[in-house]
Amino acid sequence: MTAELMTSAITLTAVTKSYSTVAPAALQDVNLDILPGTSTAIVGPSGSGKSTILRIIAGLEDANGGRVRLAGRDVTDLLPEQRGISMVFQRPLLFPHLTVLDNVAFADRAAGLGRAQARERAREHLDMVQMSTFASRSPHSLSGGQQQRIAVARALAAKPSVLLLDEPFSALDPGLKDEMHAMIADIRAAVNPTILFVTHDRDEASAMAERIVVLENGQLLQHDTVDHVFHRPASLAVARLLGGKNAFAGVIEEGVHHSGLGPIAVTSELPSGPATLVFRHEAVTVALQQSGNDVDAGAPATGNAGVTVCQTSGASQLSGVVTSIARRGPRCEVVVRVGDAEVHTEATPRQPITVGNNVTVNLPCEALWVVPE
Repeated sequence: MTAELMTSAITLTAVTKSYSTVAPAALQDVNLDILPGTSTAIVGPSGSGKSTILRIIAGLEDANGGRVRLAGRDVTDLLPEQRGISMVFQRPLLFPHLTVLDNVAFADRAAGLGRAQARERAREHLDMVQMSTFASRSPHSLSGGQQQRIAVARALAAKPSVLLLDEPFSALDPGLKDEMHAMIADIRAAVNPTILFVTHDRDEASAMAERIVVLENGQLLQHDTVDHVFHRPASLAVARLLGGKNAFAGVIEEGVHHSGLGPIAVTSELPSGPATLVFRHEAVTVALQQSGNDVDAGAPATGNAGVTVCQTSGASQLSGVVTSIARRGPRCEVVVRVGDAEVHTEATPRQPITVGNNVTVNLPCEALWVVPE
């Protein structure tokens, strides 16, 4: 057994899953390593295989091929109760005939622990999710957020090696979601579990995880740090799935990317050929052009021989015209036409920018990334 398998909390090797001989595979040769003590989000569109991965790891579904290992131990053929895993679902699935305390104590009671000791341990986990004052209540008297807190406490009471979360907070309003994210952070600080969770919410993924797994059509497109998945996507598909709005097809020639934006020098070490320039709209700022600026709208604002030069610690500047403005909470999304392309940027509502303004678009060099076509 390799050292890599011994140090990974979860290892999937060439895992495949098909529900029908005529339908596309739900999972296609998925290889994945999750390190112990980390929190990892799985994101992707509906039907991409996100929940299927969790259910195969938990033993609730059998894979058609491949192996599942937990801390180096092959558990592919083990029953769910033999794997040392707890899973929290979209619905809390609490026992309605038991009190909150006895719901959390259930795992210890099922393992043969006495009632008094099981309840004592359950109270510790209720404290962890800030629900100790609800111990004697019935589950039906609790709100949805409170019930999910109890579900998490019950899962932790089983002392799992891995905690799986299948969109447990998707039905909660934004305020409650923030509270649950803070609760998970407190739990991680206290007991440091390995967490693998599914979410459709990109903000939730970045709030709760250090790493993100991106799936599409049953294929693993990228597994990397949050920063790299958002700002260094492995493909155009990843950039789009993570909400990227700026993608410009073109070609690289001698370190310069040519597209509808014009020629822009890039730091990505890619050979010459077709490639797409991508960058996050949140990383791009926009400002009114100063009076007397003689740079034509749509032309590079800086550069040598028409090339917008990107230094490692600098920024590229492009000139354009505002075509639309949309309020997005505390910020505004501003679309700027630059040459033959449209760039999505962000501005604060206090910036005096209106449709038709000539503006300068600031592209931080560290925000630029190129993916091959």
